[in-house]
Parts: sequence; C-alpha cells; structure tokens
Amino acid sequence: MNLIILFAALLIFILAGVPIGYSLGGAGLLYFISDNPLFLMTLPQRIFSGLNSYILIAMPLFMLSGELMNHGGLTKRLINFALLICKPFRGGLGEVNVVASMIFGGITGSSVADTSALGSILIPDMIKQGYSKDFSTGVTVASSTVGMIIPPSIPMLMFAMVSGVSVGKLFMGGVIPGILIGLFQLLIVWLVSEKRGYHKIEAKIDVGKTKVIIDGLVSLLMPVMILVFTTFGITTASESAAVAVVYALIAGKFVYRELRWKHIVASLKKTAIMTATIMIIGGFTNIFTYILAIKQVPLAIANFILGLSIPTWVIFIMFDILVLILGTFLDVVPCILLIGPILMPVMSQLGMHEITFGMILVVGLAIGLVTPPVGMCLNVGSKISGMSIIDVFKASAPFLICNLFVLLLVTFVPFISLWIPSLL
Repeated sequence: MNLIILFAALLIFILAGVPIGYSLGGAGLLYFISDNPLFLMTLPQRIFSGLNSYILIAMPLFMLSGELMNHGGLTKRLINFALLICKPFRGGLGEVNVVASMIFGGITGSSVADTSALGSILIPDMIKQGYSKDFSTGVTVASSTVGMIIPPSIPMLMFAMVSGVSVGKLFMGGVIPGILIGLFQLLIVWLVSEKRGYHKIEAKIDVGKTKVIIDGLVSLLMPVMILVFTTFGITTASESAAVAVVYALIAGKFVYRELRWKHIVASLKKTAIMTATIMIIGGFTNIFTYILAIKQVPLAIANFILGLSIPTWVIFIMFDILVLILGTFLDVVPCILLIGPILMPVMSQLGMHEITFGMILVVGLAIGLVTPPVGMCLNVGSKISGMSIIDVFKASAPFLICNLFVLLLVTFVPFISLWIPSLL
C-alpha cells in the first residue's frame, strides 16, 4: 500500500509540472509520513550520502571548462576548423554541423550546451545560405546527441557514481558509438543534400588555413588530454577535469585572448546553477532508490525478469524500449540514477557487461533529448529557430534513425563498446 502511495505521488507531482527532483523528494517524504514518520530524521542523511562521492567533483569542473572555452572563442574556431574539413562536400554546412558537434561534445560533455552554442550560430547561417529551416534545425538538434556520448560525458560520470564502473573505461567505451553516430549522420546529410540540391560551402573563412588548423588543434587537445590522463591513470576523472579548467583558462585568456573577467564570473555563475540543479535531483533520487531498496523492489524485478520464459535477446530489446520510453518523460540524470541501481544487476546476470549497460543508457537517453514532450535539445532548437517542438522533432527524425541503429549495435554487438576498454 505504501509503495502505491510512493508511485502515485510521484506521478501526480510530475503531471502537475513539479520539477523531477522535487517530485522524487516529495513522493519520498509522503511515503515516510505514511509508513513511519520516525524515518523522517534519516532523510538528510540519505540526501547527503547520495551526493558524497569523489567522482561528482568532476561534474562542475567539466561544466566550467566547457563554459570557459565557449566564452574564450572556442565555438567559432571549431566551426572554422569544421568548415575547412567539410568544404569539398555537398551540403557542406550540414556536414559542418555534425563534425562541429562531435568535436564540441568532446569538450563540454553536454548535448544541450552543444545545441545552444552551435545552433545559435549555424542555424541562421544555414538558412541564410539556402538550406531549409527544418533541415538546418533538425541536423543541429540531432547531431548534438553525440555531445553526451563522445567523452568526456557528464551522464557517464553519474553512471560511474551509482555503478562503481571505472570512469576511464566508460569514457573509452563511448568513443566508437559516438563516432559511429556522427558518421551515419554525415551520410544522411549527404543523401538529403544530394536529393534537395544543397550546394557546397560558399562561406569564406576570414583567417588563413594554417591559423584555422592551429586553432582547431589547440581546441582538440583538451578532450584528447582528458581521455589520455583519465584512461591511463595519470589523473583521476576529477583531477583531469581540474586540468581541463586550467587549460581552458590559459587557452581563452592567453592563446585566443577573448576570455574576460566578466566571462569567468558568468561561467562560474552558470556552472553553480547547473551543478545545484543536478545535485538536488541526485539527492532526492537517492531517497527514492533507498525506499525501493528497503522494500526489495529491485530483487522482485530481477526475479520476475529472470523467471520469464523468453529469450535473452527479447529482454534486451525490452530494456532498450524502456530506456527510450523513460527518456521521453524524464531527464537524463534522474533516469540514470533510477534505472542504474535497479536493473544493472539483472542485466549482468543475463550476461550483459556493465560498460555495455552504461552505454545503452547513455545512447538511449541521448535520443530522449530529441523526443517530445520533455526533450531539452528540442526546446533549445525550437527557441533558436522559432519552429514548434513537433516540427523540430519531425525534422530531426531521419537523423535519429542513426542513433537507434547504433543503440541496437551497442546492445547486440558488445565489441563496439568493449573493444577499446579491453585494450587498456
């Protein structure tokens, strides 16, 4: 009966428009009031224990490094670098969009930041050069999904916190899936451009080719450095994030010479707000998962799934569908914090590797960022282009087929996510 109160309260809060963090916390509070009010004194302890993780130090630092690089002139230099690479190809600005997202995602670790930073520049430019508004917005929103797959990745940090899986191995596990999504989306862009007659890039780069290459390599060095440092044990994930912040400060202040003190203050403020939001969600989610644990809900789910007389591959498909459905209604972080502790032991018993499980979560929930009604990237793309959320989703749908295909590959061809980690 008390579990009914827990899930009913959560559903009512979500339908009423209460933010997911407070919905989880409010549902947990009502559960303890109805079950045993004496347990209310444990709530602060559960919230603190859910956030008391050394790995979480890396989260605000990665966010801060991305903000500093944005203000330091990184975005336009990355676009120039991508322009140089994609100039010979038909539909070039669409190709630039995808390539820039792949590079940018390796710096910020956030798909929403990718959509916001690149979309505000590329969507108007593409429309000005004759690309349709739906194509320009669709490719921007869809390509931004690689931002949380190509390392470093904030969702991967959250999964590492709840699962205990190595951050370095998770980062390396996302390299091939992220690159595959980018390559398949580049193919879709080329095919659509051939059909619609979109031209090659006509925009001129206002600096020399050598300067563009040097600036691009300076920008690319940061994600490479993070990967190398974290993977080979030179630093922990948190320490490599701190190195990234220092690198961003030096690059923006002394190399690009565009980073100002007001930009640093603005970056710190935005990072604090984003970090507080995620921490609130994480703390309250821990209350919810604690209740499920003491009621042995994960064990009941495990026994139910393992008792089904159906092939393992069908269960894996059902898991993919579950991730996609939850991703349409919940944001990435609460989904990972809720699903991870409950289903990972079950999938492990069925033979799924922990890294593969994490990659399915990240790749599947990235699709959720571009599916209504919650899709954060959809909302950002809608604000930039002036299109409705549904129209943006329709425009991005052809590119999301690439994401779905890679999700199935990750699920049934573990080699894709495990090969690079196995080499280490």
